[in-house]
Amino acid sequence: MASYTRRAHSGGNGPALRQPRTAQSRADHSAQEGPYTPQESRSRHASHKASNSHRAPNRKKNTGKGKHRVLKWVLGIFFSLIGLGVLAGIAVFAYLYTTTEVPQPEKFALAEKTTVYYADGTTAIGSYAEQNRSIISCAGLPDYIGNAIVASENRTFYTDKGLDLKGIARAFINNVTKGTRQGGSTITQQYAERYYMGETTSYVGKAREAIMAIKIAQTESKDEVLCNYMNTIYLGRNSYGIQEAAKAYFNKDAKDLTLSEAAMIAGIIPSPSTWDPADNADMAKSRFKRVLNIMQEDGYITARQHTDAKFPQTAAVAQQNAYAGPNGYLLDMVRRELVQSKAFTKEDLDTGGYKIITTIDKSKQDLMQSIGDTRLNDMPESLQIGGIALDPKTGEVLSVYAGSDYLSKQLNNADQALFEPGSTMKPFALLGAAQSGVSFDTLFNGNSHQHFTGLDQEVNNALENNWGSINLYQATANSVNTVFMNVNEHLTPKRTADIAHEAGIQGDIDEASMYNVLGINALTVWDLAQGHSTIANNGVRNTLHMVSKVLDSHNKDMYNAPSEGTKVFDANDCALVQKAMQGTTTYGTAAGTSAKLGRPIAGKSGTANDELASSFVGYTPSMMNVWAIWNPDGNGNPQVVPAFSGYGISSTGYPAHLFQEFMAQALQGTAVEQFPTAKDNGKIGGPDGTWGLARGQSGVQPYANNQSNANRQSTEDAQKQAEQDAQQKAAEEEAKKRQQAQEFAQQCLANPSYSTECPNYPGNTGGDNENKR
Repeated sequence: MASYTRRAHSGGNGPALRQPRTAQSRADHSAQEGPYTPQESRSRHASHKASNSHRAPNRKKNTGKGKHRVLKWVLGIFFSLIGLGVLAGIAVFAYLYTTTEVPQPEKFALAEKTTVYYADGTTAIGSYAEQNRSIISCAGLPDYIGNAIVASENRTFYTDKGLDLKGIARAFINNVTKGTRQGGSTITQQYAERYYMGETTSYVGKAREAIMAIKIAQTESKDEVLCNYMNTIYLGRNSYGIQEAAKAYFNKDAKDLTLSEAAMIAGIIPSPSTWDPADNADMAKSRFKRVLNIMQEDGYITARQHTDAKFPQTAAVAQQNAYAGPNGYLLDMVRRELVQSKAFTKEDLDTGGYKIITTIDKSKQDLMQSIGDTRLNDMPESLQIGGIALDPKTGEVLSVYAGSDYLSKQLNNADQALFEPGSTMKPFALLGAAQSGVSFDTLFNGNSHQHFTGLDQEVNNALENNWGSINLYQATANSVNTVFMNVNEHLTPKRTADIAHEAGIQGDIDEASMYNVLGINALTVWDLAQGHSTIANNGVRNTLHMVSKVLDSHNKDMYNAPSEGTKVFDANDCALVQKAMQGTTTYGTAAGTSAKLGRPIAGKSGTANDELASSFVGYTPSMMNVWAIWNPDGNGNPQVVPAFSGYGISSTGYPAHLFQEFMAQALQGTAVEQFPTAKDNGKIGGPDGTWGLARGQSGVQPYANNQSNANRQSTEDAQKQAEQDAQQKAAEEEAKKRQQAQEFAQQCLANPSYSTECPNYPGNTGGDNENKR
């Protein structure tokens, strides 16, 4: 086989192939293998020798000197290329060496601010890290400060040459191949890396960093290098250098730091934002002990000093002014999203100089903030409001209402604060009914005072209403508890919980409680929106997100939002749920909402058990808006949300009002979208005939169908009447506004001083334009 392989590759046209033997070749071979005489053998040998004797010398020459000549030629080219590469490398090194300067600490490009932008990519929301810096003389600092840093970061600092070639190679490979920002392993290299922050993932940037480290090691003493390093290193809490770190952590100057305080700061250098004692006390203490152990081993402190050193108490984290107002919530949410994605660390975002473009639409954000901030006169001061708007087709968050001022209240009402969603959980059970093959025209007992499996207490509807025999469309529109408890009884609470989780809800849902369909488990506004957005997107689950992309200082893409959705539900099943939810906004608990907005709206209101919270989820095919209100006491425990300003907790409620206010303006100028046409392919009473009033009665099926037809006609009539009423009410309100405007204009004409809003009010020179401004 080996000899064949050599022959196969000896030609210039690729490997030789064995040819199949023909009948003629086999015959020739057989003839040769037949009996022969010694005479015949000698004759053949002589003939073969004579015929090939003139070619033997050439064959020997080709296999000898010819091969050597080719080998010399190849080796010549190889070593020439190496020589040229070495010369080029020397030339590049010489150029970089002569053009790379060693700047003073105050000239260091320590880090650029990472700025967060609205979706337009030009309007800034805010920046991370205020970059507090101070360059101080190290002459007055206690020795243990520098020694603690050496113990933490580079034990061989005083004896090494300032370079770790293996570390340079390792960091270079990781930076170029993985896109990370790994610095050198020695203090000198880390110091050099400060200057080229954000550029060390490039070949030239990494080369210059290494050359600078070489020049620093040759031109500066160890004390100078250490002092410059202490003045430039990022130490968390937006502080650069030991002086600002001393102020941030201990409210004192660096010269007054104790051994324990110095060891604590030195210990968290590799990841100061993550290992800040305020965030991770266990890690900070572990690093603190490590530094003291090394300091004792290396002779910087005595055993007694080690024993006496106790972990210090740090000051409270001071919030940046950049986080003031509502924008602080946006900055915090963006930071958490990127850190949780594992694409960035806190230090990356504080020091990387990135440009973060969000999905937040500024006009919609301003609108939502204004609506959420509006407090009615008799609204309880303790009442909390949370809201979110998003595009269910992409998962892009367009706006959030998280609170009024991040500095005064860090708990985010959009994605951190919890409330009971109540009946806004019912659509997930409704989806389960569709998946089970149940026609939504199936009639159920909609009366109060019913009992269900495993429950001692009876179940009632809001205000103990009795709805009679109603189908799932009517039960959804009017949020009938007893019907959905019946549905949950068939599905099982576990299946209902599974559907909600498949839709994307992350919060805990009690899989053993029949009441989970009534929304007894606390969720966030964000989580509730995540689940409903999957139904709104026809069964495709997108991950809700606020970050569109992240660019570095050279506009290179560092991160892009997840764009691939996951198909989890049947589109027609979701269309049936959407159809049922449209009843809510036409003739149900939020009757008139669709007419007011002039387009189809799917919606669901929710009231928590014992009226502890209220919420509303509504959407068009391209925009979802969710609002919730709750009323915590001073310890965060839920209290009853009282009726205020005419908004009752158990009817449409204030969240539905907030929804209408937001969507009326957010949808202005947009095309009216229609929901997908749903086909109800289910069976009355379900596949086994046991759902609703058709339970176990074969003879009831025709009756149920007749009743279903009657109910359907009744529902359609109710919808039409509700729409007509809503349109008439809207026309009356518009006429009333026009009448008021006319009366105001007449008052102004009669008396220019009637109001400062009058166009002819004394002193107004700008007329209508001035007042419009």
